[in-house]
Amino acid sequence: MIYGMTSLTFVHVVLSLIGILSGFVVMLGMFAVKRLDFFTAVFLVSTVLTSVTGFLFPFHEFLPSHGVGIVSLIVLTIAIYARYAGHLIHAWRATYVITAMIALYLNVFVLIVQLFHKVPALKAIAPAQSAILFKAAQGITLVLFILLTILAVRRFRIHQQHLA
Repeated sequence: MIYGMTSLTFVHVVLSLIGILSGFVVMLGMFAVKRLDFFTAVFLVSTVLTSVTGFLFPFHEFLPSHGVGIVSLIVLTIAIYARYAGHLIHAWRATYVITAMIALYLNVFVLIVQLFHKVPALKAIAPAQSAILFKAAQGITLVLFILLTILAVRRFRIHQQHLA
């Protein structure tokens, strides 16, 4: 075990990091008007598995993390359908970009929560999620993802003939 992690925690964290890293590669591909099929598959599969493994941890009540996992699985289902069944044609292109970016945002949202919870320096400056620095980090991240999503949708629309 690494730093007291159970094997489930370790797998969950690794899947999450793979999802985040491959998600950023996919996002950059959207800006460059490239599908990056391999990284897209890695992103979607690892992000689905991150959400699924999150439900395997023991719990006694419904937690905010369960809500995030449910929303993530819903948007991932739509993203997968838009990408593979909708073939990125017409409205499915924007639908895919928006839902993929929401899934990536949710992963980053949880990463920020975990960083503020687990990293001693961050926990010291923002001991609770109600702390202004925690809220600022999450707010800036949300605004950044909204802007990046708008840019990605525009790029895919402008260059849709290159993606088919």
